[in-house]
Amino acid sequence: MVAGELGAAEGTGGGGAEPESSDSLKAFGEVVKAFRKRARLTQEQFAPRVRYSVPTVASIEQGRRFPPADFVDRAEEVLDAFGTLRGAARHLSRRPGLASWFRQWAQLEAEAVNLYTYECRLVPGLLQTEAYARRLFVNQLPPLGDDQIEAQLAARLERQRLLWERPNTAYSFILEEQLFLRRTGGADVTIGLVEHVLHLAELRNIEIQVMPQVCENHAGLDGPMQLLETPDNKWLGYCEGQESGQFISDPKVVSMLQMRYARMRSQALSLDDSLSLLRRMRGAT
Repeated sequence: MVAGELGAAEGTGGGGAEPESSDSLKAFGEVVKAFRKRARLTQEQFAPRVRYSVPTVASIEQGRRFPPADFVDRAEEVLDAFGTLRGAARHLSRRPGLASWFRQWAQLEAEAVNLYTYECRLVPGLLQTEAYARRLFVNQLPPLGDDQIEAQLAARLERQRLLWERPNTAYSFILEEQLFLRRTGGADVTIGLVEHVLHLAELRNIEIQVMPQVCENHAGLDGPMQLLETPDNKWLGYCEGQESGQFISDPKVVSMLQMRYARMRSQALSLDDSLSLLRRMRGAT
């Protein structure tokens, strides 16, 4: 599966990734808008009928967001679209700014009811500030062009809307202490990053734990991982390397990853102690 965390993290792709196009997303959005207007519905009237927020509907109509499967099905019924929306959705195979190996996971991520992330290489994309993410893209090799950087940055920031638009999704993050001590981008970028993470930790649906540098027993030595629970309560996993991602659906492997993640939760600092450590880092940076 896919998380595209390496390089610039979370499915943005590197210099060798294929170029992305948003034309199909824009075309799909125009079709949705046309059928919505045909039904004489405003976005404010349409959004609750498909059980998505107005900003999400606007993003889909503008071609800035990949439509989840349940949105397509509900929109098809609400707008009486003669199968047009389902047919058009089958041709949406590309997402702007996202690497090919991350698209499947990104779509599942947008519908998950639980999302668990352990990371030891860099702060996960969902938690990054714009300054931190930009520094990752600028440092990427082979070098990216300005247009590529802006496209990937836009995709990163768009994904972060999930944290606010899906308040009923539970997010758990376990982050290595060294990710903040590395000071990627410099002191100012790190201070902004720590403040941002502390702010996100105030949301009821987000839990952030820090794995201390000194940890004699660590269940995550095999590397980063992500786990999610789908709306039909199926658990899936994802692990990512350089220029590749592994989607994991085998129940035995997913169960093993769940076991490791549960153990890391007990090995990491508590929620309160993690936030206390981040506050001390903010003051010492």
